[in-house]
Amino acid sequence: MMFTREQINRAAEVLRPHVRRTPTIEVDPADFGLTGPARLTLKLEYLQHAGSFKTRGAFTNLLATETPDAGVAAASGGNHGAAIAFAAGRLGRRATIFVPKIASPAKLAQIRAYGAELVVVGERYADALEACDAFVKESGALAIHAYDQAGTLLGQATVGQEFDAQAPDLDAILVAVGGGGLIGGVASWYAGAKRLIGVEPEAAPTLSRALAAGRPVDAEAGGLAADSLAPRRVGALMFPIAQRFVEQVVLVEDAAIRAAQEALWRVLRIVAEPGGAAALAALLSGRYAPAAGEHIGVLVCGANTDAVNFSSPASTVPAA
Repeated sequence: MMFTREQINRAAEVLRPHVRRTPTIEVDPADFGLTGPARLTLKLEYLQHAGSFKTRGAFTNLLATETPDAGVAAASGGNHGAAIAFAAGRLGRRATIFVPKIASPAKLAQIRAYGAELVVVGERYADALEACDAFVKESGALAIHAYDQAGTLLGQATVGQEFDAQAPDLDAILVAVGGGGLIGGVASWYAGAKRLIGVEPEAAPTLSRALAAGRPVDAEAGGLAADSLAPRRVGALMFPIAQRFVEQVVLVEDAAIRAAQEALWRVLRIVAEPGGAAALAALLSGRYAPAAGEHIGVLVCGANTDAVNFSSPASTVPAA
């Protein structure tokens, strides 16, 4: 499902009172040990309300739809649930969020803090989605899908609109992929005007498998970023957009994702969750090799993790 720039601009106007215009920062590539790109610009979407880009899609759906007495319901690895809980709370609506057992404690605490009813069920996102669907059928609640819904894609497209305005001279943009809502939305805005590179964990190659098969198919759903980048398969709505406008998809190891988290902390004092650091991991690990002189954009898209101590344990000094 493609959106026109006019539709995305209208969505951005509707969202303006409810979401943050997240900043960008241009970083010397040498600070990250990079010699290929001439310039590197990060979009700090992890500073969005509820800690991720998902809040844009949450508000886009909720503002466009009447909510039944049973409220809204969503299945999530954690970020979408936090976003729905936040948006529903701001708009005075009930929310019931279903998450799998792999969801991080930070995300569970956040959902509860925003006032939603939290149901932890199953091992993976697919289990939470099945439970959510059953609840919606029984209760009449309004379901809001994490990535395979028009309003969700439209909301995420405003990330692309914003990044384009802030850094119009990018050559390529690296975007983490789980269910594909973010890269599908971003691709809807750019529509081939910039080179889009999808980044997936090796343990959750959902878009890679889909592109190889010519349709969304099941893939493994594990790895370090399993609570945000491992939905089993990409969305049907975003897939034709990806086929048309995503230049390539690269896979990164868990160790590279962790190294990118560490680099973000070391260089910029940013604590990003694994899914939020995955796009940068492709650049730092060499899985995406930019041409000399390129201006690379990277979306740092999520920060919902417990604070991590990346340094070595402090040595103890014997008492005198």
